[in-house]
Amino acid sequence: TEEEKEKKKKKKKGGGGGGGGGEEVEEEEPDESMLDWWSKYFASIETMKEQLRQQEAAAAEAEEKEEMEIGEGSKAQVKNKDKDKDKSKAPKDDKKKKQQLVPELPEKKNKQKIDELKVFNKELETEFDNFEDWLHTFNLLRGKIGDNDDNATEEERIVGRFKGSMCVYKVPLPDDISKEAGYDPTFGMFQGIPSNDPINVLVRVYIVRATDLHPADINGKADPYIAIKLGKTDIKDKENYISKQLNPVFGKSFDIEATFPMESMLTVAVYDWDLVGTDDLIGETKIDLENRFYSKHRATCGVSQTYSIHGYNTWRDPMKPSQILSKLCKEGKVDGPHFGPGGRVKVANRVFTGPTEIEDENGQKKPTDEHLALAVLRHWEDIPRAGCRLVPEHVETRPLLNPDKPGIEQ
Repeated sequence: TEEEKEKKKKKKKGGGGGGGGGEEVEEEEPDESMLDWWSKYFASIETMKEQLRQQEAAAAEAEEKEEMEIGEGSKAQVKNKDKDKDKSKAPKDDKKKKQQLVPELPEKKNKQKIDELKVFNKELETEFDNFEDWLHTFNLLRGKIGDNDDNATEEERIVGRFKGSMCVYKVPLPDDISKEAGYDPTFGMFQGIPSNDPINVLVRVYIVRATDLHPADINGKADPYIAIKLGKTDIKDKENYISKQLNPVFGKSFDIEATFPMESMLTVAVYDWDLVGTDDLIGETKIDLENRFYSKHRATCGVSQTYSIHGYNTWRDPMKPSQILSKLCKEGKVDGPHFGPGGRVKVANRVFTGPTEIEDENGQKKPTDEHLALAVLRHWEDIPRAGCRLVPEHVETRPLLNPDKPGIEQ
């Protein structure tokens, strides 16, 4: 019976390791303990590629259809209107069929699916309006004295950054604004804004891999290694360079302590290791951590799809979903969360449902509200007034740039 239980468990949880064919998966399902973050990452990349393929296919199909219509139009200029109607109906039916077909495929895979994370094929900032939901960044430039500074670039003239938000209101305030703010604006618009004291944070940077690096050596390859800079911390991971590789998989994590607002600009760079002479910069990317930290989108530690207390999918955030949820409700002056019987939770005027039990490593089930809280967090944008999309557990893809070759991805 133990064996059977194990098998059942595996069937429930096990996932196909990184895109093996459908039949193979059924024969031998990987053991839960064999899965790790990488299984999750590669499964997610497969999903991303699949989505891109579908988009491309749809675009190609639309183009083809257009060309055909143009072709037919030139052949027969006088068309019967009824025929036109039929034609427009047909593609719609096609689409319907396709839409119905597409969801059926994942259902089969669902039985043995690895949990996934979101892979953004661009910077996180572009997805979430630069995290300027209430903090805008303005560069402070050094003034020009005489003519000798004319050729200085804007970058060189920056002496600091001002972060803030400017709002102009007409008094007395319109009702909709006080409703939107959720409090009486006569007591000041800046309630709920964090204090200006320095904050100590621990920054953990995971660097997964680099793709299509610009060759730095004569042999058309490079020997890349990672360098990270934040405030006074300067890490060069020189001894772990990867030899002759333009698509290195680093798989490294770095922990750095920092203080906002003084140290908020994180630079992640890839250098080319050279035996003789100095190492050349291939490219770098800069991330404003402070904007992420203060953003309402909660860009600190992404919200996972599921809540788990063991295994490859352990919850990574220092706060549990229920703690995050009550904090968000308190800050946004939202009524809730009210956990009710039968796996229901009420936030503002919305009700969410979800499982109420969790398994620990030994398979013991315990009651928990975390799954419910997570269900709300994953749909936080549906909450009126205070809601917005929260950053999911993710990997972002950032272009590496080199100051010597402005505007060209490295």
